[in-house]
Amino acid sequence: MIASPPIQYLKRREIDTRKWDDCIGRAPNGRVYAYSFYLDAMADDWDALVIGDYTHVMPLPWRSKWGIRYLYQPFLVAQGGLFGPAISPDLLAAFIGKIPPRFRYIDICLNSGNPAPAAGAEWNLRNNYVLPLHNTYEEISAGYRENCRRNIRKAILSGVTVHTDFNPEEVAALALPVLQKDDRQAGLTLERFKKLYGLLKEKQQAMTWGIRMGGKLMASCVFFFSHGRAYYILVGNHPNGKTMGASHTLIDAFIKAHAGSGLLLDFEGSDIRNLAFFYSGFGAVQELYPALRQNRLPFWLRWLKK
Repeated sequence: MIASPPIQYLKRREIDTRKWDDCIGRAPNGRVYAYSFYLDAMADDWDALVIGDYTHVMPLPWRSKWGIRYLYQPFLVAQGGLFGPAISPDLLAAFIGKIPPRFRYIDICLNSGNPAPAAGAEWNLRNNYVLPLHNTYEEISAGYRENCRRNIRKAILSGVTVHTDFNPEEVAALALPVLQKDDRQAGLTLERFKKLYGLLKEKQQAMTWGIRMGGKLMASCVFFFSHGRAYYILVGNHPNGKTMGASHTLIDAFIKAHAGSGLLLDFEGSDIRNLAFFYSGFGAVQELYPALRQNRLPFWLRWLKK
């Protein structure tokens, strides 16, 4: 029997970027977040586990606090984990087992192409919602919830207009006040995101969409495109946009423009009940993916992460 190649731990500087990105591009479960340039932009630092000649790869985004290194999920990196063909539970377990002990705490999301282990103290399932855009607009919109249709009608009657391909600074400006409530570094993080947007825009894989009322942006978002998916990646809404159905109208306009394209509209979540209700209102279906949390901290520090 031929032995399987070993799983290697590589620091970022040791990774062959071309081979890495080729693997992500070919992977049946590839995601835009896993490309090297995306991780370079959004992760503070990242290393990786690699098997063979980059047949399977697993990014390890990490930070350090009080001299303790830990794995975390970077902003706007919804799914990580193991990427490559034919991922078995044993292969996934082998990769998880090779995460170096230097990472004393692990709190990461994997992806929907990773077999979910049995739920327990270390594993749980996260919610995503996706909407296939294979059918005609009439067929897709027939699956809208009545609440969704009502909001779209209200916005249209108020005279809103759809706009695309405007400066992402406008989306970031609307997103910032909301993000700052949970992250004091949100401004710096959005600067990194805007650079990432520029990279993907050059590849024709990024676009802004928005709804305006009297010239004012009421609802907006950035879409990224990769692996047959359109990612609803960053959202910025005016406080008055919610009551007028602006966000519903934005999503409806995107669906209308891409119906029949074969794209999968990826809503990027959510475990938050109100957002899940909003996404499912368009007929989106649940896509589960596993998340891993391991506490390897010394006993006298474990209480910090309970």
